[in-house]
Amino acid sequence: MRIALSAFFWLGVYLALVLVPLAVLTIGEVPPGSGFWWDFSMALGFAAMAMMGVQFFLTARFRRASAPFGIDIIYYFHRYLAVLVLGFVFLHFLIIRIDNVAALGAINPLEAPWYMTAGRVSLLLLALLVVTSVWRKRLRIPYDEWRMLHIGLAVAAFLLALGHIEGVSYYIQAPAKRWLWTGYTLFWLLLIVHLRLVKPWSMNKRPYRVAEIRQERGNSWTLSLAPDGHEGMRFAPGQFAWLTLRESPWHIREHPFSFSSSAVRRDRLEFTIKALGDFTRRIGDTRVGEIAYLDGPYGVFSVDRHPDAAGFVFVSGGVGAAPIVGMLRTLADRQDRRPLWLIYGNNRWEEVIFREELEALKQRLDLHLVHVLREPPAGWQGETGLVTPHLLRKVLPDAAREYEYFLCGPKPMSDALQQGLHDLRVPLARVHSELFDLV
Repeated sequence: MRIALSAFFWLGVYLALVLVPLAVLTIGEVPPGSGFWWDFSMALGFAAMAMMGVQFFLTARFRRASAPFGIDIIYYFHRYLAVLVLGFVFLHFLIIRIDNVAALGAINPLEAPWYMTAGRVSLLLLALLVVTSVWRKRLRIPYDEWRMLHIGLAVAAFLLALGHIEGVSYYIQAPAKRWLWTGYTLFWLLLIVHLRLVKPWSMNKRPYRVAEIRQERGNSWTLSLAPDGHEGMRFAPGQFAWLTLRESPWHIREHPFSFSSSAVRRDRLEFTIKALGDFTRRIGDTRVGEIAYLDGPYGVFSVDRHPDAAGFVFVSGGVGAAPIVGMLRTLADRQDRRPLWLIYGNNRWEEVIFREELEALKQRLDLHLVHVLREPPAGWQGETGLVTPHLLRKVLPDAAREYEYFLCGPKPMSDALQQGLHDLRVPLARVHSELFDLV
């Protein structure tokens, strides 16, 4: 109930940030209207501007605001809202283009007023921002370069849109309204300063050093960090942090990884990373003693949010086991005796990460371990193929319907299992999945 109330509160805050500025513009004297479509177009433009500002808030990683939903959900919300903002801005332009084309003036930037050109360029930059974000992987844009491009496009589009509104001055002729709207938009610029300058400065004061780098199976590595001059970070098992390695925290070269170490230990933080992308391919080249920075912890994918659970079922694929192993290590250190099930899918036996440790954890926990291999070796007696709802029905006891479920692996697997668990009459509130797919 507390989480639900918090979620409704922050949804209300979001709606207020978007709608209150629009309401203020209608107070007092308003300019004479030019018909329904003209006023509707103006409303779309101002709403899009307010939503653009709130987009910066959504990516500022405020823990209290993201706690009811999980920051992965916040980022997906941010992505879909960007498409909606683009739609609003385009409709704002299109309606005027159809209903009152004379108001647009000359298209040639050498002849058009600067503020009209600013509005057009803002629309183009916003479209480029959405296209490069939604189809980044198809366009094969490296993550680090995309992030810098994304930030640059977002700030430029926002500033140009602000210039467009100030230059047109429609609905904000009154000095009080102008100052209020300008102050509202400048607030978002200060938020950008906080995110890009103040937060990195805080991270810079709490560095970490690479204490160990060890190779795991499945082309993966475990990076172990020790706090340098401070007590370290307190986190809940299953959470994640943004990692900056070999760079200053101001360079915007950070990547999200889940903690694979026990939350009981603050003096040694570990991340198990598969060498796949542009950054992770070089993770094995990391040297002991190198400096690192962390921004976190974040996330709601944690057993700690369900202290009264009768038991837990974990389902993972490949390196998706990293946050789950972090939860198992924590439960073992806490001497937790609740029933636990881990269904772990991999391609081949020699690629199973944490293989020996999972067997050792069975001695410290009431852990039932089920390996599933797509390409089993000769003589394999375990489960084969994919992790499917049918497999869950086969291996899990009836009592497992009352447990909490944690899914972390390829998105198609998670989607299919969520539907399968629904068919097994497992309440949706008991099914939790890690949705991060940014890198």
